[in-house]
Amino acid sequence: VQLQAFGGGLVQAGGSLRLSCAASGIIFSSTSVAWYRQAPGKQRELVASITKIISTKYANSVKGRFTISRDNAKKTLYLQMNSLKPEDTAVYYCYAERIGNKYWGQGTLVTVSS
Repeated sequence: VQLQAFGGGLVQAGGSLRLSCAASGIIFSSTSVAWYRQAPGKQRELVASITKIISTKYANSVKGRFTISRDNAKKTLYLQMNSLKPEDTAVYYCYAERIGNKYWGQGTLVTVSS
């Protein structure tokens, strides 16, 4: 199983970025997937998740600003991030879980300047 995240970069506060995570080696349509992030000196935290039945959850800190979505035909997970804040600066990881097996992508860095 491989999860390849991309789309990170440097953006000014108030700007937008769209992260993508391409999955391979897994039956994506029946997999729950999520985005996590880890800021320097902090623990990894859940940002948003989406199940195979398109049920979504968001961290309170990103509600109303971030949108998680998936394209099962392309085996790709997305995270649309709007109104970015400096505190959103972190390495963002995609995560997949199916039948108790857990998988992590390599992470993509998002830096939000003030």
